[in-house]
Amino acid sequence: MEKLIITAAICGAEVTKEQNPAVPYTVDEIVREAKSAYDAGAAIVHLHVREDDGTPTQRRERFRVCMDAIRQAIPDVILIPSTGGAVGMSAEERLQPTELMPEMATLDCGTCNFGDEIFDNTMPTMRAFGKRMLENHIKPEYECFEMGHLDTILTMARKGEVPGHPMQFNFVLGVPGCTPATVGNLEWLVSHIPAGSTWTATGIGRNAFTLGAAAIVMGGNVRVGFEDNLYLSRGVLAKSNGELVAKVVRLANELGREIASPAEARRILSLAK
Repeated sequence: MEKLIITAAICGAEVTKEQNPAVPYTVDEIVREAKSAYDAGAAIVHLHVREDDGTPTQRRERFRVCMDAIRQAIPDVILIPSTGGAVGMSAEERLQPTELMPEMATLDCGTCNFGDEIFDNTMPTMRAFGKRMLENHIKPEYECFEMGHLDTILTMARKGEVPGHPMQFNFVLGVPGCTPATVGNLEWLVSHIPAGSTWTATGIGRNAFTLGAAAIVMGGNVRVGFEDNLYLSRGVLAKSNGELVAKVVRLANELGREIASPAEARRILSLAK
């Protein structure tokens, strides 16, 4: 079994300081949280960015400043900027981070309910995102919120509309209105990915660590962070993203999985040159 790759989704686009004061908005806060996660064992930082007042943004310049600052603090970390942005943003807005030529970026695999809102990812939108990543030689992390999303993106890969083998999937389970975060659902998704693919499990809210433990045992990888869950345990707010990552490390140690460094993660994800 390969070593465990831990991803930290450090701020997302929706959570606020009112919910947890440690949620980062400013560049310095984003660097602080990225470093806390890295120091605890994360090889990857999944990055949304905010304006200083907390407003979510996909501005290329804001991403550039944040990514440069993170790389200065932790040069070897893998950065996966989001092209999901926030609900309601246009495709053009969401694509701006891909102009910075990151080694990876997310690609959302279909429209879905997202709580009380609709996360809009039409086929033309996904084709445009796939075309950009093909042109810019960016490896997508395919984010599947629904079981049908997997078939959609595999069909697109067969047609050459998005980058293909080897593929990296992130199964985001437990979003209200989307596929529930059960081990059975995760097992079904993993059983239908192409041979040689890699995958990560993201459990939303109270599902963060139960789904993470299943992924550890199943040989997958784990994402945690303030974007997905603000609590270290029931009723106990996490003081940093590093605390959430450290809990995954403890679970992995108990279950016999070693933690991948960024260099090891690049090899596992076929990023290493």
